[in-house]
Parts: sequence; structure tokens; C-alpha cells
Amino acid sequence: MLGWLGAEVRRIALTVVWSWAGWRAAWATQKSLRQWTAANLISAALALTLPLTPGERALILALGILILAAELLNTAIETAINYISTARHPLAAMAKDCGSAGVALTAIAAGVAWIVVLWRLAVG
Repeated sequence: MLGWLGAEVRRIALTVVWSWAGWRAAWATQKSLRQWTAANLISAALALTLPLTPGERALILALGILILAAELLNTAIETAINYISTARHPLAAMAKDCGSAGVALTAIAAGVAWIVVLWRLAVG
């Protein structure tokens, strides 16, 4: 039992290390991740200071995290494609565009949530 538990703790620790390495690599090379992080910090600060319901606050915070996750996945797609080939190809362009669209849709979802929350605050 302890052997299994030790292996699971080690696996989780390695996952944290690899995830942190991925974040640091993306942070160092992706201006868009840094921009989304700044926007997310502003959004989180507003969500934590405005008189929101717990559900509204959770929605805003979760969508902000999802934008960052989408941006990291988009970076992974772009990096893998660039590693495979630097030649222009319609399928590579489509994959990169779809990754970008995923980030955009996540951001739109966060924007819609903010509009609905702010509307509720405005109308009472």
C-alpha cells in the first residue's frame, strides 16, 4: 500500500514540475499569455471586490482560468506544428487557426459572463 502511495505522490510531484516548466516556457515566449494573465488579474480583482454572488464570482474566476488554459493549449499546438515543419501548409494553418479560435471563444464566453453580471448589478 505504501509503495503505491509513494508512486502516486511522486507522479503528482512530477506533474507539478512539468506543468510549471510548461508555464514558464510559455510565459517566456508568448506575449499573448502574459497579456491574458494581466487581463485575468484585473478581472479577478474586480470579481473579488464587486458585490457578486458566489456563483457569479466562481464563473468569472473559472472562465479566466479557462482562457489561460486555452492559450496554453494553443501554444502547444503552434509549437508542435513549428517543430514538425516550418513550411507553410494548409493543414498546419488550419490547426493554428483552430487553436486561436479556441482562445477567442473562451474569451468571448468570459466577456458574455461579465456582461450578464454587470447587467444584473446595473439593474439591481
